[in-house]
Amino acid sequence: MVLAQHPRGIIEGFADFLVSLSKLGGGVVGHHVRRKRPLAALGYLVTTLATGAMGLVSSLAALASLRSVAWVGRGFRGPLRDFLLADAVEPTHYGRAYGLERAGDMLGAVAGPLAATLMVWAGIEFRSIILLTLAPGLVAASAMFFLVKEHKAAPEKVEIADQEIKRSFPKGFWFFLVGVGLFGLGDFSRTFLIWLAARGLGEDAGHTAGTVSVAVLLYTLHNLVSAGAAFPIGHLGDRRSKLGVLLVGYCLGVGTNILLAALGGSLSWLVVAILLSGIYIAAEETLEKAAAAEFLPRDLRSLGFGILACVNAVGDMVSSLYVGFLLEAKQAGLAFGIAASAGALGVLWIACILRTRRRPP
Repeated sequence: MVLAQHPRGIIEGFADFLVSLSKLGGGVVGHHVRRKRPLAALGYLVTTLATGAMGLVSSLAALASLRSVAWVGRGFRGPLRDFLLADAVEPTHYGRAYGLERAGDMLGAVAGPLAATLMVWAGIEFRSIILLTLAPGLVAASAMFFLVKEHKAAPEKVEIADQEIKRSFPKGFWFFLVGVGLFGLGDFSRTFLIWLAARGLGEDAGHTAGTVSVAVLLYTLHNLVSAGAAFPIGHLGDRRSKLGVLLVGYCLGVGTNILLAALGGSLSWLVVAILLSGIYIAAEETLEKAAAAEFLPRDLRSLGFGILACVNAVGDMVSSLYVGFLLEAKQAGLAFGIAASAGALGVLWIACILRTRRRPP
């Protein structure tokens, strides 16, 4: 397995582009329907079937197509699921609810690769392993469809002009999105950490299989740390200020990128950066949604979550592309320096929002 930075940046950028469109689409569709649960379950089902079908094909075109369908299904269900989650708890528990959801998602990202690795070591055919992913995916889709309860509310207006929708969103939400977008321009895909770890462990020296295995284990550690941090961070956001705790998480993200820019070539410091990254990603993904849920009225929440997710995905796409290109050009310091600078702009913007909200009338 060769981990090339430039193709990786294009692949991650393309994935984020597809996900951004599908997330926005999920938010728009959710805004125009009263029942979100069946569509959210459909998103889980599409992702499951597309991923499982990859075990039945061999051509590159078919694999790429099925992977794209899986990305779209995953993105589409996100705003619908986030709406249902906000509807299921009191506003005082938004942070904990999204923290628990993030913890579960990250634990799945840990358990899945580890289980696949064990099955490979046990000699199970790769296609069989892919097909086995159907089981947990079908359970998730079934749980969403049969176990989730939707709250009844007054019928929503299904035909609203774009300008009316825009005016009805709170101004604070739009200002918040600017900060999210600025920080997102420095929030590149974490899979680049795998490449850095593989290089630090000597992949180019001809020890590809072993070093990639260790690098993947380090990335698994990143997800495990993120899973462990998500709920406590969400709980802290519920007890204090969600934007305030998010600001601390953003600062940690900027510090992580500065560390990668200055000392990313050192394996020991790279491990530290991986741990810090897991913590700040937990804060970002938990509290951005929790803060958005507070900003948004219920009838605009599905669309708002879609817009939030789209802004995040576009930022991830742009940052993954330039980080990939610069790493290919052997300009790691510049790549992560730009990411840190963009993140710092997001920090300053959120700090200004906090200062404005705390200013006495």
